[in-house]
Amino acid sequence: MKTTLNDLAGKLACRVVGDGSISVSTVSSLQFANSASLVFVDDPRHLDAALASPAAAVIVGEVAVGESSAGALAVQAESRKPLLIAKQPRLAFARAAKLLGQATARGRGIHPTAIVAASTIGGNVDIGPRAIVGEGVTIGESSTLGAACVIGEDVEIGTHCRIDANVTIYPGTKLGDRVVVQAGAVLGSEGFGYVRDEQTGRYEQFPQIGRLVIEDDVEIGANAAIDRGALDETRIRHGTKIDNLVHVGHNVEIGQDVVIAAQTGLSGSAVVEDNVIIGGQVGIADHVRIEEGAILGAQSGIPSNKVIRGKGIVFWGTPARPIREYLKELAFLSRAAKKDR
Repeated sequence: MKTTLNDLAGKLACRVVGDGSISVSTVSSLQFANSASLVFVDDPRHLDAALASPAAAVIVGEVAVGESSAGALAVQAESRKPLLIAKQPRLAFARAAKLLGQATARGRGIHPTAIVAASTIGGNVDIGPRAIVGEGVTIGESSTLGAACVIGEDVEIGTHCRIDANVTIYPGTKLGDRVVVQAGAVLGSEGFGYVRDEQTGRYEQFPQIGRLVIEDDVEIGANAAIDRGALDETRIRHGTKIDNLVHVGHNVEIGQDVVIAAQTGLSGSAVVEDNVIIGGQVGIADHVRIEEGAILGAQSGIPSNKVIRGKGIVFWGTPARPIREYLKELAFLSRAAKKDR
């Protein structure tokens, strides 16, 4: 999608220094920039390379060109390349990429090989080859379903959602607006809950009849699996981002703007409050509570019923504890090992 720098600046809350009528159609790295590219610099050390690149324009921060308008004008005059001045150049670049990536024409409609039962389909919806849509499904305006998706009965999908190929959404699941689900993810599957017969030693499944609710602006990575509630619901709140290969168990509650990296597992009835950051391969046992703003380092382990409390504090190790405490323990063990040699 081609647009002028002036138009982008208005949408990104940036200011233009230089010729704002120049058009760009894509974003790129410095290495692969071309005459239609927009690039960014968030480190002043890379400014010269950006200005010397073939890119049409550069997003820069005030630090890179100096706080004053005169500094920005001097840089632009010397390079003859227009600049977009942003408070957060990396964020502005990310938003520019989204704007430039928007398709100019949509509405390919329902592919002839798709199977769509009696459902409510909004305008400008695309349903890909071999997709299956069950009875009573609602799909909001401008949403897309990739090839071979399976959407169960009574699923609700909001507007402007993107469901990639081979995603399975179990019956009764609800997705808000602008939700992204990458290929192979499974949403609303049965949770891992069993009751043991003490006489026979055999396990029987506890009812898994709840539902899964995913709120607006959530993004879910490839091959992630999120279980529905056992009797109530599993809920992922607004703006949370979940990486590839993450498993979320039944009855889990995840707050707003949480970030969860790959291969993390959350056991049943865990609660993660708002703005938590969870690194890769973290193991969270059942009935754990991670309070607002805590940060769990990669490969941390949290035992059952544990409460992690500390906004902005990094926790590490198994069982997870504040990183300063963890590093002191490692140093003590290292000294002890040296004494025994």
